[in-house]
Amino acid sequence: MAGNSVLTLVRGRRTHLANLMRSLAVQTVPPAELVIAWMQPEPATDLPDPGCPVRHVLVAGEPMPLAAARNRAAEAASSDQLVFLDVDCIASPTLVENYAAAGAEADGLFLGEVYYLPAGAVGEGELDFAALDRIGTRHPAKPEPPKHGIRLEPDAGELWGLSFALPRERYLRIGGMDERFAGYGAEETDFACRMADSDLPTYWLGRARAYHQHHAVHVPPLQHFGHILRNAALYLEKHGAWCMTYWLGQFRDAGLIDWREDGDSIAVLREPETAEIVAALQGDERLFS
Repeated sequence: MAGNSVLTLVRGRRTHLANLMRSLAVQTVPPAELVIAWMQPEPATDLPDPGCPVRHVLVAGEPMPLAAARNRAAEAASSDQLVFLDVDCIASPTLVENYAAAGAEADGLFLGEVYYLPAGAVGEGELDFAALDRIGTRHPAKPEPPKHGIRLEPDAGELWGLSFALPRERYLRIGGMDERFAGYGAEETDFACRMADSDLPTYWLGRARAYHQHHAVHVPPLQHFGHILRNAALYLEKHGAWCMTYWLGQFRDAGLIDWREDGDSIAVLREPETAEIVAALQGDERLFS
């Protein structure tokens, strides 16, 4: 079916999901549907009307089955183009319209801009997008997108799981995301590499801004220590290079692992202690992990 399916993955985060749905209800071009992959026993209830049909998919598994949830959502979607939007994100009013325009212009994987919001930025009333533009912050590691249209991005590794779109047929053709990546980390980078190998170009897209709703982050992400090590090793096995090197370097500097970027293994020196995990949790002033 022609159109755009918006897909999101949910475990908890009911308030964030409700705000995402409220933002879909005011799109200049409504999505054909919203597909929610619930990584929890039951869907949340009493949710707002997103202005489009809603499909619900239940995805069981521990640790959090992010790759599997994306795949089940993509399989359930009925539109030609998939727009993946993180549950923490609010869509600007032109997000769906511009993803749709990009898909009509080129065959590609499209990346939208994300602004990070401070704590308390979103209230119960009508969404104030002008205010979100004023107080949101672009991630310092990400480039500024074009003002309009698309711009080729030579590094497919720039794929950002918070907001991206691509043809459903291309997603399914390569088998979606590798479900061997379980828990936190690497499944999106692996997917980007495989999409690039399939000759699907990556583009940055203008006027498809999303706003990331605040939640506390761990720096470093010690609560995902085991998942990150396992997924990094799987990525190395598949691609001959490490990913998540920033986090691996943080773990090394904390004395948790023996690891070199030019090496071929990770030696665990010790597991992070509970007190260290608690201490890594940042205050509301920290926007980025």
